[in-house]
Amino acid sequence: MTSSSLPAAEGTAPARRSPGRPAVPLDRILAAALQLVDEEGADALSMRTLAQRLESGTATLYRHFTNRAVLIGYVVDRVFGEVELDSAALSEMSWDEACRTVAQAMFDALGEHRQVAPLLIEQTPIGPNAMMLRERCLAVLLDGGLSPGLAARAYATLARYVLGFAIQLAGSGNGSEQKQVSEYFHTLSPAEYPATLAVADLLPVPLEDEFAFGLELIINGLRQLHTR
Repeated sequence: MTSSSLPAAEGTAPARRSPGRPAVPLDRILAAALQLVDEEGADALSMRTLAQRLESGTATLYRHFTNRAVLIGYVVDRVFGEVELDSAALSEMSWDEACRTVAQAMFDALGEHRQVAPLLIEQTPIGPNAMMLRERCLAVLLDGGLSPGLAARAYATLARYVLGFAIQLAGSGNGSEQKQVSEYFHTLSPAEYPATLAVADLLPVPLEDEFAFGLELIINGLRQLHTR
């Protein structure tokens, strides 16, 4: 991201363009943009489609955002603002417990907006909410005794891991498809697929369970690196 795609700092207002239609409040625009993504997917978000949803013109949006990238930065940061963390509880946790808590909270927030994750691929989130979340996670790692190099890599790995699973959330809500896959596994030939049949009752693994299991593996690996 460049500085031009950053959400405006608190207390400042984006540069305004020539007057046209009445201004639309920023909060209303972002609520509509997030609803558009939730309902139609990340690819549906454009200045034109958002303006149509607001029953306004694109010039109204350009008063707030110079381009789509800036709009995306605001939408993504709005979602990060929904990450629920108890600061007091977090400060009393060990660094590994805090890591698990932060990663799970991020995953849960993205789970509430299952179509948003692809937007995070387009740019590194550096809005105020994302920055504060990153700061808190890094502080936990550093306070836990991890070196700056290990803390940076640990955060990057956790963030990428959360994003990777969050992207899959958009296609994980079809329970009937999961049932069909499970039934298919049970019809496989024992001669050709003995191992798959041996665990067929446990497949496919629910995405949330996969996430929790993989997260524990990452944290266990970090514990070993921390000990060394």
